[in-house]
Amino acid sequence: MNNLMQKLSTLPRDARDTLFLLTVIALIVLPQVENLPWWCTLLTALVLLWRGSLAVEARPLPSRWWRIALLALALAGTYATYRTLLGRDAGVTLIVILLALKTLELRARRDAFVVFFLGFFAMLTNFFYSQSLLTAFTMLLALLGLLTALVNAHMPVGRPSLMQAARTAGWMALLGAPIMLALFLLFPRFAPLWGTPSDAMAGRTGLSNTMRVGTIAELALDDSIAARVKFEGNRAPPQSQLYFRGPVLAQFDGREWTALSPWARGGQGAANLRVSGEPVRYEVTLEPSNRPWLLTLDAAQRPPEGPGLEVTGTPDLQWIANRPVTDLLRYSAESYTRFSSGPTRRIGGQLQAYLALPPGKNPRTAALAAEMRGDPQLANADTPAFVQSALRRLRTGGYTYTLEPGVYGDDTADEFWFDRKEGFCEHIASAFVVLMRNLGVPARIVTGYQGGELNTIDNYWTVRQRDAHAWAEVWQEGAGWVRVDPTASVSPGRIGQFQRLAPQPGLFAGAIGAMSPTLVQNLRAAWEAVNNSWNQWVLNYTQSRQLNLLKNIGFDAPSLEDLAYVLLYLLIAASIAGAGWTLWERTRHDPWLRLLGQARTRLQKAGLPLPETTPPRRMAAEADARFGTAAQPVRDWLLKLEAQRYAPQAAPGALSELRAEFRRLSWPAAAPRG
Repeated sequence: MNNLMQKLSTLPRDARDTLFLLTVIALIVLPQVENLPWWCTLLTALVLLWRGSLAVEARPLPSRWWRIALLALALAGTYATYRTLLGRDAGVTLIVILLALKTLELRARRDAFVVFFLGFFAMLTNFFYSQSLLTAFTMLLALLGLLTALVNAHMPVGRPSLMQAARTAGWMALLGAPIMLALFLLFPRFAPLWGTPSDAMAGRTGLSNTMRVGTIAELALDDSIAARVKFEGNRAPPQSQLYFRGPVLAQFDGREWTALSPWARGGQGAANLRVSGEPVRYEVTLEPSNRPWLLTLDAAQRPPEGPGLEVTGTPDLQWIANRPVTDLLRYSAESYTRFSSGPTRRIGGQLQAYLALPPGKNPRTAALAAEMRGDPQLANADTPAFVQSALRRLRTGGYTYTLEPGVYGDDTADEFWFDRKEGFCEHIASAFVVLMRNLGVPARIVTGYQGGELNTIDNYWTVRQRDAHAWAEVWQEGAGWVRVDPTASVSPGRIGQFQRLAPQPGLFAGAIGAMSPTLVQNLRAAWEAVNNSWNQWVLNYTQSRQLNLLKNIGFDAPSLEDLAYVLLYLLIAASIAGAGWTLWERTRHDPWLRLLGQARTRLQKAGLPLPETTPPRRMAAEADARFGTAAQPVRDWLLKLEAQRYAPQAAPGALSELRAEFRRLSWPAAAPRG
C-alpha cells in the first residue's frame, strides 16, 4: 500500500488528474449498476481500468479504430438488449458507455470539458431510477468531485493540489446552495415538467389482484418498506387492529384467488358501511407499487385525500386511485376500526359469487362441511357457530404457522385441513374460506398488511412487505360482512405481539445481533427516520406545500403567480446582495497596494509614466530624477510606504497615518506642453 501511494504521489500531473477524474466517473456509474445490463457494467469497468493503466504507464491512447469498434459494440449490445436505441433505459446505457469511451480520447482541455459535462448529465440520470437519500448523498459526492476536476482544469500552471481545487469547489457549491434552496422551495411544480419520468413497469409491490396459494409466504423474505403511517396525536390503535386493506379476492379455481370483475361486484362506492366508535385519523406515505389501490386502515368511510388525488371506492371497501402509484404518494385518511359492511339481508343472488367453488376440487373439505352440518351440536347453526367451530378446529387440531409448508397441489384446502396441517396466512385463510363456502356461508379473502413497527425516533409506523397478510370476511345475517382472521387461531402472536416469521439473518447481521441485540434495530430505526424525513420534506414537497409556505409568510390566497413573484424578488435580492458583496470585496482589496496605485496615478498625471509592477523605492528614484527637489516629500513618503510593508516591525497605525499624509502631500505639477 505504501509503495502504491508513493508511486501515485510521484505521477505527472496529467496522470494524477486523469486518475482522479476516472474515480469520479466510477462513483457516478456505481449506483446505476443494478439498472444497467451486465455487459454495459463490464465494458465500462474495463474501459476505465484500461484508461487508468495508460495514464499510469504513460502509454499512448488507442487509435480511432479502437474507439469506433467499441462504440459499434456498445450500440449493438444496447439494441440487442432493449430492441431500440431510444427511451430511458437504452438512453442511460448509451450515456454511460459514451462517458467511458470519451476518456479514451482525453488529450486536450476541450476533451476534458466534454467529459465533465457528460459526467454531470450521467449524474442526473441516477435520479431516473431512485430519489432516495443514499442516491442523493452519493451524487453530492460525485458533484463535488466533478467540480473539483473542473476547477483543477482551470489551473494550468504548476501542480496545484487537488485539496486546493476541492476547497474552491466546495466554496462554489456553498455559495450556490441558497439559490438552489430558493429554486427548490419556490420554483413552480408544473407536471410533467417537474420531477423525473416514471417507468410504468418500475413499481414493485407485495400485493396483487390475484393470489396463488403460497405467494404471500415469499413476502416474508422482503424487508422493504411498503408504507409509513403517522397517526394524529400519535394515538395509534392496538397492533391487533392494524389491518391495512388491499385487494379483495372472491373467485377461486382451486389454487388461485382473483378479484371479482366490476360487473360481478356491482356499482361503485363503499357499499353500506356501518361504523361505530371514534375515528382514527392518520397520514400514509405509500411507496411506489405500480398498482392503483391505496392502503387504508380498515375501514375508511371517506376517500383518502391528497394533492391531485382522484379516488374511487368499491363495494368491498377498497379505494382505487385514478392511476397506478409510480411515485412516492402521501395522503390522509380517516378510519373506524369497529365496522361492518354490505347488505344485512340476502336478497336474490347478490351474494352468489361469494359461494362459488370450482367443481370437483377439495372433495374432503366438502365432506368435512357435510359432517359439520350433520353434527347435532351444529343443527340449525348460523354463521357465528360455523365460524367458531372452524376456528376451534384450527386451535386444537395441531395446525402450525410456517414459512415453509412445502409445495401444495391442486386441492389446497384438502391438503391443509387433512395432510400438511401447516401453512402461511394465505394457506389458512384460503382453506377457511373454502370450508365456509361449503357450509353455505358467503366468504371472501382480503389481502393487505397487518401490524407494523413503531419507529420511536420519528413516531411513524413502518409497514413492510413482510407484514403482508391475508384474512377472511364472512357474511352474517343482520350484520353483513364481518372480519375473521383464522391465522390468529393458529398463531395468536402473529396478530397481537409483533411476532413475524422471518428468514435467518446473514452472518454479519447475526454476529452484530449476538453482541448487541438492539444495536442493529436502533441503527435501522435511526436510518429509516432520516430517510423518512427526506421523503416527507424533499420528495413529497408538492405544489400544495409550496402554496402553504406562502400562506405561512402572509399570503391570504396564494397562487402560482404569487409564487413566481416571490421567486423573482428573491433572485433580484440575491443579485443585489452579490453585487454588494463584490463591491465590498473590492474595497477590502489589499489597502497597501491600493495606496501605492493611487501614488502611481498621481505621478502619471504629473507626466511620469510608470509600469504597474514598479515598487515604491523605484518610483521614488524615478520621481527624484524627473522632478528633483520638488519631489522630495513624495520620495520620503514612498520610502515610508515601503518600510511599512517590509520593515520587520511596522507601527500598527502606520498605514492609516500614511493615507492621511498622502492626502496632504504636494505633488509635482505636470510640465507644460511646448
